[in-house]
Parts: sequence; structure tokens; C-alpha cells
Amino acid sequence: MNMPVRRRTGSLLERALPSLQWGEPIAAEFDDLYERMSHLLETVGGMPALSERTHWAPLADLHETDDAYVVEAELPGMKRDGIDVEITDRDLRISGEYKECQREGVLRRSTRRTGRFEYRSTLPVDVKTEDIKANLTDGVLTVTLPKAARAATSRHIDVTT
Repeated sequence: MNMPVRRRTGSLLERALPSLQWGEPIAAEFDDLYERMSHLLETVGGMPALSERTHWAPLADLHETDDAYVVEAELPGMKRDGIDVEITDRDLRISGEYKECQREGVLRRSTRRTGRFEYRSTLPVDVKTEDIKANLTDGVLTVTLPKAARAATSRHIDVTT
């Protein structure tokens, strides 16, 4: 399968290792491979593109029942108004931002993720956008997307507690 190629100024190798001078054919092949891998991760894996280093994807499961798709995403500590759930055609997007906590003293170590997050998934069939439910309980966001026989329309889904 052929994939579209996005072009940037300067090759990936030139940006990463400016002291090495690769020939243009080799650098172009690595750029092409980088872009294809980025596109693959973005569309198939539900992960943001490799070039979007400021974004990260929350841990999530997507499973299918007879009449719906169910996504369960781990978002501990998030409030429902800080989560955005959108469906467009067959693409589900869950996004938001973890804010860093205000604390006293000097932070010596931190392993918590902060900043913008985004989970994306392309569903194999159309869904009933008017019947989609999103529920946040105990730090797990559950989005239920009923299957539809007709084409979907864009809609914003409110998260409930």
C-alpha cells in the first residue's frame, strides 16, 4: 500500500545528526520511512504522530460487542470537564490536558505524565452518533459507540459522572 509523503525542509538525518553528511538518496529514503512509520502509528495504533512529541496517548482498550464498540481509557485524576470526546465519520478522538500540581518545596523526582494527551482510533464501521455515551468513573473513561447501518455525522459527546 502506498502512503502519502509529507516533505519538510532538511532531511530527518540532517536535523538529527547535522555533522554527518548523508547523500540525498539515502536521507530521502530515511525521511520517507520516518513519515510512513509516523502515519502508521497515528492511524492504526491510535497514537499521535512521531513528530508530535508534546502529545502522549493514555492507556486504553478497545473491544467490540455484537452491537457496539467500547473504549476504556485510563485517565486518573482527570475531571469530566477536562476531557474532550469527539467522533467524526468513523474516527474517535479523546483529548485533554493533565495540569501539573502546585506543591511546596523542591520536586526531587516525578514520573507522572503532564501536558496534552490524545487517543485516536478509527472504527471499522459507522456508529450511531446520537447514541454514544461517555462515562468517567474511578479514573476510567468508558465510551460506548453503538454500531449503525448508516453514515455517521460529526458530534461532540458530553462526559458524565
